[in-house]
Amino acid sequence: MQHNPRSPAADALRASEAVVAAMRDLIGLGLSQGTSGNVSVRHGDGFLVSPTGIPADILTPDDIVPMTFAGTWDHRLAPSSEWRFHRDILARRPEIGAVVHAHPTYCTAFALCGRDIPAVHYMIAAVGGPTIRCAPYAPYGTDALSDLALAALEGRAGCLLANHGMIATGPTLEKALWLAVEMETLCRQYAIALQVGTPVILPDDEIARTVERFKTYGPRARTDAQS
Repeated sequence: MQHNPRSPAADALRASEAVVAAMRDLIGLGLSQGTSGNVSVRHGDGFLVSPTGIPADILTPDDIVPMTFAGTWDHRLAPSSEWRFHRDILARRPEIGAVVHAHPTYCTAFALCGRDIPAVHYMIAAVGGPTIRCAPYAPYGTDALSDLALAALEGRAGCLLANHGMIATGPTLEKALWLAVEMETLCRQYAIALQVGTPVILPDDEIARTVERFKTYGPRARTDAQS
């Protein structure tokens, strides 16, 4: 039988391979460690999410868990303990196609202090507004954490989670991973600037203009770049 590269099974395999690659990228980029961090992508009528407790270096596409937006799955492995906020973000934000959650050092350091990140650099426009909000603390894996994360993500593509870590989203997995890197870079720069002196905060109207310009900024497919 001839293989159909556009079949649902082939599409699911490619999406699962992308989740595996992103989980390994989190480690390689220094955004995550051990079995921490999780990734999801919208797929079909539901989504695919990384499983709980499997180190990224031994993760395979068969380990990625398909889930419904009702919060159910039929798989030999359990989904990430954070599947609730992955599900809720994808369900309530149709423009988002992928969610990345990790515990990178500088983002997490500010999250440990419960601090929002102000507009100390124009790159904050990548999250969609003049701040990266820090959601209040709630235990991991709970509906309460999901609700707080959704509130912090209102009008934003990324947020911090108090005493926990960060979330980055995007229309594609590539853009969500890119945003995670940009958020960690910005937090690192802000931490260093606070040691040097008093960082200058850019005005909201400047960030609003930059947000508009950023609608065509960031990683793009070759076909997009040529159009």
